[in-house]
Amino acid sequence: MVGVSTHLPTADVQDPESNARTARLREALLTAAFTADGLLDLLGAPAYAALARNETVPALRATRGDSPLETLVRLFLLQRPVEPGRARAALPVEDCLADGWVVQDGDTLRATVDVRPYGGPEGQDWWIVSDLGCAVGGAGGIRGAGETERAQLVLGVGGASTTLAGITVRRPVGKALDLGTGSGIQALHAARHATRVTATDLNPRALRITALTLALSGAGAADLRKGSLFEPVGDETYDLIVSNPPFVISPVGPDGARLTYRDGGMGGDDLCRILVQQSAAHLNDGGYCQMLANWQHVEGEEWHDRLRSWVPRGCDAWIVQREVQDVTQYAELWLRDAGDHRAGDEEYAARYDAWLEEFAARRTKAVGFGWITLRKSGSDAPSVTVEEWPHPVEQPLGDAVVAHFARQDYLSATDDAALLAGRFRLADGVVQEQVGLPGAEDPEHVVLRQNRGMRRATKVDTVGAGFAGVCDGTLPAGRILDAIAQLVGEDPVLLRDRTPASIRMLVEQGFLEPVAEEK
Repeated sequence: MVGVSTHLPTADVQDPESNARTARLREALLTAAFTADGLLDLLGAPAYAALARNETVPALRATRGDSPLETLVRLFLLQRPVEPGRARAALPVEDCLADGWVVQDGDTLRATVDVRPYGGPEGQDWWIVSDLGCAVGGAGGIRGAGETERAQLVLGVGGASTTLAGITVRRPVGKALDLGTGSGIQALHAARHATRVTATDLNPRALRITALTLALSGAGAADLRKGSLFEPVGDETYDLIVSNPPFVISPVGPDGARLTYRDGGMGGDDLCRILVQQSAAHLNDGGYCQMLANWQHVEGEEWHDRLRSWVPRGCDAWIVQREVQDVTQYAELWLRDAGDHRAGDEEYAARYDAWLEEFAARRTKAVGFGWITLRKSGSDAPSVTVEEWPHPVEQPLGDAVVAHFARQDYLSATDDAALLAGRFRLADGVVQEQVGLPGAEDPEHVVLRQNRGMRRATKVDTVGAGFAGVCDGTLPAGRILDAIAQLVGEDPVLLRDRTPASIRMLVEQGFLEPVAEEK
């Protein structure tokens, strides 16, 4: 564990001298191969993976030498003191002292922040800045900090932030909003394809760290604003809104919103609900809002219906539940995140009891976690899909998100007659699996499985399998069904009547792709 620093670097892209010092620091990091690939080469896969779990012992063992890269790992990732001579071999020390990236501590230098290499989607070398001990995980790695300091801690890159970055639609846009920016990773990604990026956070320390992340990564500046939810942006609208909000469902009251990065201070899942409902007013036509969220599973309610009620008018939605935890698992997870498991037995038990009391009062039996994507369509009959998919997916998924809504548009505009007149193509990466006893003449069932995107699997009958296998975009669906009917000895009229529902399912789930008619 490390102690939280009360200092933050003062690098400022508006100041030419400070900007030049930051550029020299970035060049030094690149020269030393202090990058995601360089770390993997130095540490090896096991120690690299351990570091991603905030386990430092394997990395300490791998950095016993005196190369510049080893020095930087010990200084910025392992938060160990470094002798000035070693530091000067790796860094422009005077620049770092001037801007506060490091401070003098007796006869050694110490980092004031964690600086973690992060590989961009096109091979960019970026660095994510966060508070010491908070690069991965939560506040449990901090010691010697009061509650006020702990409340303002800023986390670095974790599974949630990389998940959101991976599912975000990446298309050129004019304006993007990163709501609850934290360490700035979403703003950093958005800067690649948005003309203007606005980043907000209730925690002013997070805004400062976001500025450092952007400056050190060479991404330029964002419009940084302090405040909660949409308050900092007034009535402004955006083409893209992304948010990894403080979604944890924690006890309300004086002890509730203890950590700004995770506790929203509202009862139950109200913060996520309000964020979803208010987002429509801040989206331009065709714009997307993408966020992570937690939601309650309440006794006597269907969780699907709960989430459907959140979707604002005029917006299509795709909501995916990725995980569900019972209330005891959930409370234990976030008590560990805060380091409460290291407190005394009585204090831990009291906090645990407070969480369970809160859930009992709200009749909450479990908590779901997942993704929410809204698209502002203005439709009077919006498409709303709420589903559970806990299985592995292929990241990035931004293109799959766009394709999902395109398929919904197609299906809503296409009646059965048009469907049978249309042409389809089997999506890339779809394979067929047959399950049955060895030597059996016919399989018990046939499964179509995707190796791309959501990696779905669905059972089909022999007609569905045969239809999908023939779809190459050349023949209308109706003619394919007529040929199949002749092969299996079925009335083609009856087959045409009963098959559109199956075709719609295959299109909706991405196994078949409509082929546009040539004009």
